[in-house]
Amino acid sequence: MKVELINTGTELMLGRILNTHQQWLCRQLADRGYVVTRQVAIADTALDIEQAVREALTRADLVIATGGLGPTSDDLTRDLVARLLGRELREDAAILDHIRQFFDRRGRAMPERTRVQAQVPAGAIVLPNPNGTAPGLALEVRPNPFRPDPLPSWLVMLPGPPRELRPMFTDTVVPLVQRVFPQDAPFVCRTFRTTGIPESAVEDTIDDPLRGMVAAGLELGYCARPGQVDVRLAAHGVDAPARVREASRIVTDRLHPWIYGHDEEDLETALIRELTARRLTLALAESCTGGCLAHRLTNVPGASAVLLAGLVTYSNEAKQTFLGVRAETLAAHGAVSEPVAREMAEGARTRSGADFALSVTGIAGPSGGSAEKPVGTVFIGLATPSSTVVSRQLNPYDRETFKQVTAQQALDLLRRALP
Repeated sequence: MKVELINTGTELMLGRILNTHQQWLCRQLADRGYVVTRQVAIADTALDIEQAVREALTRADLVIATGGLGPTSDDLTRDLVARLLGRELREDAAILDHIRQFFDRRGRAMPERTRVQAQVPAGAIVLPNPNGTAPGLALEVRPNPFRPDPLPSWLVMLPGPPRELRPMFTDTVVPLVQRVFPQDAPFVCRTFRTTGIPESAVEDTIDDPLRGMVAAGLELGYCARPGQVDVRLAAHGVDAPARVREASRIVTDRLHPWIYGHDEEDLETALIRELTARRLTLALAESCTGGCLAHRLTNVPGASAVLLAGLVTYSNEAKQTFLGVRAETLAAHGAVSEPVAREMAEGARTRSGADFALSVTGIAGPSGGSAEKPVGTVFIGLATPSSTVVSRQLNPYDRETFKQVTAQQALDLLRRALP
């Protein structure tokens, strides 16, 4: 089976935004046994869109196109595909009603231009969009005039915004693909998410015991991102469940201290789950991360049962006023120091009444470092009911990566301390 992905958007070609669709969709498909064979990104022009769709239909069994379904003049995909395939566009009353209700719920009049999103090519399956106004569309191209063999192709069109595309893909496209293109043999995939260990060390730890299984057909992959490494195990065939189960046992045994979750679970979700189950609470005192810890944790539904307070005490004065850090401690050791991180964590815990408190103070750069404390130096404090520990790290990255890695290290410090 050949799967091709077409991402439309002139902003992609100008480098204005990152093409996250490519990574996310390829991962979602691969984890279900459908590997993307070709991916292209193109501008929002009629010639580029038509040419890309036409070429993909000459080769692929499944073509997924993203973007170009909105109401503006550069949203061309729906009309161009209908013209290319000779399908008449017809207004769908149910979609139009959905669009009207979408604006009614927000107390706004429906712009007349949005009505174009209710246009559906003849024979298309409408993919509902509860998070926006543009529905997705799925078409079986039968007969396929562009393909040299007699086989049909499927063309799926998805809206561009990730908050609309991702739930639509998971809820409606995945079941459609699995129904139309059933796997010839069982496919099993499991991902282990680790933190606090480099990619090379992960491989060194599990490579030898898994080598024979890989030679026998087990798929083993690694994905390194700031602060974490994912280990992907997959197998096809009737014995796939048993092979992945045995490989999972080996990975768990070897990497247990660093594994925080599985599949799509991120560290903050795992941590909120564990704290909630134990009925424990948390407070934050952030300096160099500027609220990154609080942002990540509050992205998790149910975080309000755990997170009592988050303070961004960027200045020395704020550290003293809100956390009770002593002026003499700052004068003697500087804001980026083990004693200050300790007092920040203890102050946050005491003043909030939380069971735990995390603090971070560091030098994000690109300037401000010294021989004793180079750029990237960070102190992470954890105050618990029984003691306070401080971890010193060196994260010499750009500011955004520095914040993400530091937040990951702080969350993992707490994870490891949980009873």
